[in-house]
Order: sequence, then C-alpha cells, then structure tokens
Amino acid sequence: MTGVRHLQMATWSLAASLLLLGFSGVACRQSENSDGVPARQAQDDILPAPERVAPGKAIEPFSMTDQLGEPFDSSSLAGKVWIGSIFFSSCPGPCFRENQALADVLADIDDPDLMAVSITCDPENDVPNVLDHYSKRFEADPAQWKFLTGDMEEIKRVANTTFFLPAELGVHSERGVIFDRQGRLRGSFHLLQPDRIEVMKKTIRDVLAEDAAGGSAAATEASEP
Repeated sequence: MTGVRHLQMATWSLAASLLLLGFSGVACRQSENSDGVPARQAQDDILPAPERVAPGKAIEPFSMTDQLGEPFDSSSLAGKVWIGSIFFSSCPGPCFRENQALADVLADIDDPDLMAVSITCDPENDVPNVLDHYSKRFEADPAQWKFLTGDMEEIKRVANTTFFLPAELGVHSERGVIFDRQGRLRGSFHLLQPDRIEVMKKTIRDVLAEDAAGGSAAATEASEP
C-alpha cells in the first residue's frame, strides 16, 4: 500500500509540474554552462568569441525596432563602440542581472561614444511598449541603450552570426559582446561574472581610445585579467 501511495504522489507531482510548464509561457533557459560553453541547441553549437578578438570584418547590416517603436538600423552605430547582448523581458533572473551589469558598465564608463544594443529573443511578447517599460527599470537612456525587437529569424541571424551567441525562443546567452567604431567584433564576456566584467571594462576603454580611422594594434593584443 505504501508503494502505491508513493507512486500516486509521484504521478500527481509530475502532472502538476507539467501543468505549470504549460502555463508558464517562455522559459528562461541558460545557454551556457559554468565554463561559458554554450549548451547543446537544436541548431549547431554556437561557440562564443574569445575575450579579445583582433579586428576582422565589419558586421552585416541589420534592421529592427527599438523600445520607442522607432526603426533601428545598425548603420546608426557607425563611429560608436557598442555592447551587444540577448535577453527577454519576462526572464525571471539571469536577464535582469545581465542587464543590470550592462547598466553598471554604462554608468562606470561615462562616454557618449559608448552604446548598448540588447535584442529580445521573445519578440512576440516583447513589443516596443513592453521593452520601453522594461528599459526604465535600468534608467536606460534610449539614445545610448537600444532594446530591440523584430522578426525571430532575423534575431537568430544577428545573434548567431554577428554576436556569436546562441539564440532560440526563450534561450539566451549571458554574454555581452564588444564591437569597435568600425563594427568589428572585439571580444565576448560573461555578464554574470564580476571578474569578467572588470576585464570587459578595460577592453571597452582600450577600444574607445583607438584611432577612429583604424584602431590601435596594441589594443588587439590579449591581456591577462
């Protein structure tokens, strides 16, 4: 009798869990393990870029919509150093901490040539007014910090091939990626690790200090944290 009762309790527990999942909407799933390596996705694995990347090719252009409902074109980032990241507003934990880290970076490096571009991986729910409300939690200046939404396939393209971060519906990497004034990827950093944030800040300052025409070779050299 005891065994039957335990089996019934386990069955009820499983049924309750499935019911909760059915009503939970998009789940916030971690896309990297503790070593910063992306978890297995349905698509091919997307490996994060190293912390320091020598300047390569400029990004492919992309267009989305910002938190004010205004069209956003990546060409507006020309001449800026910017941080890219993936998130969604209903994520209960990691996304908030990720964006708080970005808010702290922007506050600590007070430079008009530094911007952040955060792209949702839940575009159906993260419409502009939702993103605008969410951005206010971080006192984000819309001129400096863009929260973007758009077509999911375009979001995945930008995340996977421009940011080198995995993206699926409700799946996000906890990394921020740095681009220089010419739109070239320069590094990738875990946003939930304080020591990596400090290295990220140093990289940003180095890239900001580069010559806008071509950049400093010294800033491309790998450095120890």
